[in-house]
Amino acid sequence: MTSVADRTIDALRSIHHELAAAVSGLSDEQLIARSGASEWSVAQVLSHLGSGAEISLATLRAAMAATTGPGNDFNQEVWARWNALSPRGQASGFLAADERLVEALEVLTAEERQSLHVELGFLPSPIPIAAYTGMRLNEAAQHSWDVRVSLDPVATIAADTATLLAEHFATSLSFLLGFTGKADALDHPAVIDIHGSDFALVIAATVSLSTSTSEPTATFTGQLEAAIRLLAGRLTTPYTPTDVEVTGNVTLDDLRRVFPGY
Repeated sequence: MTSVADRTIDALRSIHHELAAAVSGLSDEQLIARSGASEWSVAQVLSHLGSGAEISLATLRAAMAATTGPGNDFNQEVWARWNALSPRGQASGFLAADERLVEALEVLTAEERQSLHVELGFLPSPIPIAAYTGMRLNEAAQHSWDVRVSLDPVATIAADTATLLAEHFATSLSFLLGFTGKADALDHPAVIDIHGSDFALVIAATVSLSTSTSEPTATFTGQLEAAIRLLAGRLTTPYTPTDVEVTGNVTLDDLRRVFPGY
């Protein structure tokens, strides 16, 4: 039976191929163009993903060796080195670093995928590989979109990746929405059914994604991938599909305030 970790690692490989195909043909002008991340160029997004891959790989290797993972000094050195690269160097560096990370995940044994836990430092306890790879998948999927939408304004996140991310957010990655969602942006609670999916957004004292859609107060109509982009602040007006609609006790603009992005 294919595990969540297996599916997530497969999805990371698919996104790597997707981005490699996009990045390999970029001109110097396209690399410095504005990405879907409002404050970053395409090359800066790739630098963020590449440096993240390097840090993630070092963290994974520490977990496998049962040693202390890299600390803030290591992270600062990595970020400084990547920031100093040229846009072309950031792009080529991303391709190499991300390949190394995905390869390292792919060679994990079934037992390691089940039992290995990774210490992140900012969480109270180590997390399993499924959650660890889920965090990387969220970064990779959203930032892949950031790159691709600079070339194609109707770019989307793949439907199977969106479904997998929703499963993560509803379970092992529920804490992420608590960090990134601003529940206090609403002055009343809301349960938003994501129409056609098995998920609902719940906004109360905190923000969560639920597999229970009983008694919704609002409905999000549109593809699940659009809702997943919303969670990362990537459903701004220029990039909102025409079929997206929010009805009920919240508006789409309300939800955009709850999820300002990162």
